[in-house]
Amino acid sequence: MFAKLDAIAARYDELGELLSRPETLADMQEYKKLSRERAETEELVETYRAYRKTEGEMNAALAEAEKETGEMRDMLLEEAQSCRERLAGTEKRLKTLLLPKDRNDERGCTLEIRAGAGGEEAALFAYELYRMYQSYCEKHRFSWGTVDLNMTELGGVKEAIVNIDGKGAYSRLKFESGVHRVQRVPETESQGRIHTSTVTVAVLPEAEDVDVTIDDKDVRVDLFRSSGAGGQKVNKTETAIRLTHYPTGIVVTCQDERSQLKNKEKAYRVLRSRLYDYYNSRAASKEAADRRSLVGTGDRSERIRTYNFPQDRITDHRIGLSLHNMQNFLAGDLDEMIDALARAETERRLAASTEE
Repeated sequence: MFAKLDAIAARYDELGELLSRPETLADMQEYKKLSRERAETEELVETYRAYRKTEGEMNAALAEAEKETGEMRDMLLEEAQSCRERLAGTEKRLKTLLLPKDRNDERGCTLEIRAGAGGEEAALFAYELYRMYQSYCEKHRFSWGTVDLNMTELGGVKEAIVNIDGKGAYSRLKFESGVHRVQRVPETESQGRIHTSTVTVAVLPEAEDVDVTIDDKDVRVDLFRSSGAGGQKVNKTETAIRLTHYPTGIVVTCQDERSQLKNKEKAYRVLRSRLYDYYNSRAASKEAADRRSLVGTGDRSERIRTYNFPQDRITDHRIGLSLHNMQNFLAGDLDEMIDALARAETERRLAASTEE
């Protein structure tokens, strides 16, 4: 590990020297490329140099302790022990920083919410999750663009598809994929019995044009009239778009915008994300079978979380964490849960790298 860190630190210094050259400053594209590369390792190099500095202080204290006796020797040994404890924490941080980064983490994402078992109660909870994620995105200044919102007459959601823009949106929301289970007494329940319903959530990283190539001949484009809840017409012109990708059978519908062109752009964006997920999932299927993630496989059939209203409890089954503030959680205060899931994933990856 330390030989690798030495090489990274040397490259960091080399990049600093290259960035100061007149020919680099004159080439803006090259300057941006080198600056990005240097910035990506800056925290790692600074942490490594702090490690080496602490290591030097520890060795110096131990060397001086050999020459001293009594109280002075005890003080030096205490200082060396303090350095040793700091080194342990810094080494763990270095191992974390050395872990390969998810190349999708900095991207935006496509969020898909679908009502599952439970009829209208599932649809009503699906709408609450829709609003929860919308509030979360507002708090983090991620842009929220609804592609399709298929609502029921009672205000529930059968299906919602949203494009979310913002640096790091995928890294924050990727652990939300899976089945969300709700336990509560529906308003329509006259005898006060608790019902269990489910909602499926999928979070797909936004795909760029270079990630997925879509051949026009592989896609059928259908136009139809947008409709509102209960099938009521809200637009007399055919502005809604349905894309069907022949090779995979993936279908995407967008009817949120009044403009046919905007609906088409949004639909193609979702199609790219679904294709990106489809091809990546196939490529990673063997690895996923060999090693399951601590925080879940991301499989949409996997139950990940339970929202128990009578107990005011939200439990994430992947890490065994329970929170007790349903109102705030559904208002978009998800960071405590998301941070815990991210830490668990980092610990899993650290453990896996140690085993290797």
